[in-house]
Amino acid sequence: MDFEEFVLTASLTDLDAEPRARDHADAVEFRMDLADDPLAALESYDGELPVLATNRAAWEGGEAEDDEVRLAELAEAAELACVGAVDVELKSLTAGEGERVAERARRTASAVVASVHDFERTPPKADLRGHLDAATERADVGKLAVTAESRGDVLDLLAVTHEYAAAGERVATMAMGAPGRHSRAVAPLYGSKIGYAPVDPEDATAPGQYDLETLSRLVGELK
Repeated sequence: MDFEEFVLTASLTDLDAEPRARDHADAVEFRMDLADDPLAALESYDGELPVLATNRAAWEGGEAEDDEVRLAELAEAAELACVGAVDVELKSLTAGEGERVAERARRTASAVVASVHDFERTPPKADLRGHLDAATERADVGKLAVTAESRGDVLDLLAVTHEYAAAGERVATMAMGAPGRHSRAVAPLYGSKIGYAPVDPEDATAPGQYDLETLSRLVGELK
């Protein structure tokens, strides 16, 4: 997975649901932190869509409590043939533990996504740039998810997205929450390289997500 073009991922906690995503998704994001025995699930996976493996820390909105264990599992996942990319929190990469995950991913030519989530607000543009500078320096894609309180917040995020995409950086951006929901459909027009959506609306893993079929239709129509 090189993320040269926009990649729409179906967010899954059960890889057995992958066939339901094939008509609309380019890949699946497998939330290891929400799955039972995730490494066994990946090892037995025989689906058609490549996997973006995420083992999200509890301190960044996920359910994985033990950093040492979750990063070790993510490092193992990074070397599996079905895994085309791994998502590592920027804080984990800068702390050193996550860098070992990135190193193992690069051995097998898997891409690394460095992610930052702000569940409280949309920071000022200078801070948005700071996050993306650090993320794109350490990974193949810099992912930034913020919480929008107004359309102005979304405009700031889209402006920064366009700026980085125009400079040749691969970024993935989205604004969480109701005021930012439309960003998930619009951000690809400004250069965002990854979209996330559940197959079923009730399985959303972040505030404001569209279901997969709806997001696929919206992105396609806007394109």
